[in-house]
Amino acid sequence: MPFIKEILKYKSLSIVGLEKNVGKTECLNYILNRLPFNKRGVCITSIGVDGEKMDQVTATEKPEIHIREGLYFVTSEKHYRSREVISELIDITDENTSLGRILTARAVAPGKVMLSGPASTASLARIMKKNRYLGIDLNIIDGALSRLSSASPVISEAMVLATGAAYSANIKTLVNKTAFVCEMINLPLATKSENNNVMMVSSLFSNNVKIDDNVDVVYINGALTDRFMKKFMSEKRLSEIELRVKDFTKIFIEPQTYHYFIKRGGHLTCEQKSKLLAVTVNPTAPNGYNLDSDMLCKTLSEAIGLPVYDIVKNKYEV
Repeated sequence: MPFIKEILKYKSLSIVGLEKNVGKTECLNYILNRLPFNKRGVCITSIGVDGEKMDQVTATEKPEIHIREGLYFVTSEKHYRSREVISELIDITDENTSLGRILTARAVAPGKVMLSGPASTASLARIMKKNRYLGIDLNIIDGALSRLSSASPVISEAMVLATGAAYSANIKTLVNKTAFVCEMINLPLATKSENNNVMMVSSLFSNNVKIDDNVDVVYINGALTDRFMKKFMSEKRLSEIELRVKDFTKIFIEPQTYHYFIKRGGHLTCEQKSKLLAVTVNPTAPNGYNLDSDMLCKTLSEAIGLPVYDIVKNKYEV
């Protein structure tokens, strides 16, 4: 699949699932099995725990994380001890979690691992920076929508999004919900101009703000909420003011609110953005319900203007 080669252009990649059981780990395994890392260092980690044999919530089997010889991985002391792979310990960090210190290791033979990386994006950023001195050129972060901070441009330059029937069992609804997330990821970058009169608004007090008449840009320092956007739409100069956020992970608005905002002439931009390389789908829900894979991929691809892949259906493709 073409997006595998695209990954090699970046130093960091997040794989984000929009819901449990949408095929995120299948996507990760697909990428790890095909990335050529014989001439460059590639490392995987996670914010949270990934790679369990059983889902602790649904009590269903989950695909495990398979790694090849030469791949670096970052995990906790607890899960390093329970690894099913022969590896060499490269580094013990000062980053502590409830599962012990965070370690970096390198597989010397194929095997399986559980990932339980740093608990915060700040810790993750420090480890990724340190990894560069260990000869690691590409960091891959296994993430989830509930931990969207792992996909922030502060952490990762590029991302792959996983969605599927577990997110919605209706193709139209699934396409609309996924397309909106993609739309937020692909928001235009903020206008850079020294002449802009920028007003910074704290998200904690954003609902009680009066915007001055000479303001060109309203920068939300924190989360952009649905409530604030609805209030902001009452501004007489709506079409003249740029509403700005740090990145898409700070946006918590409903699709209908955003689309009405755009219809009214509003402009929403972000200071930083990650490159969305592809979207993958799992057409099967945990209850066994199946969507038409070809129709889902085609409809979603047309809606977002990006390649959409069913990883499981095409897992034997190079």
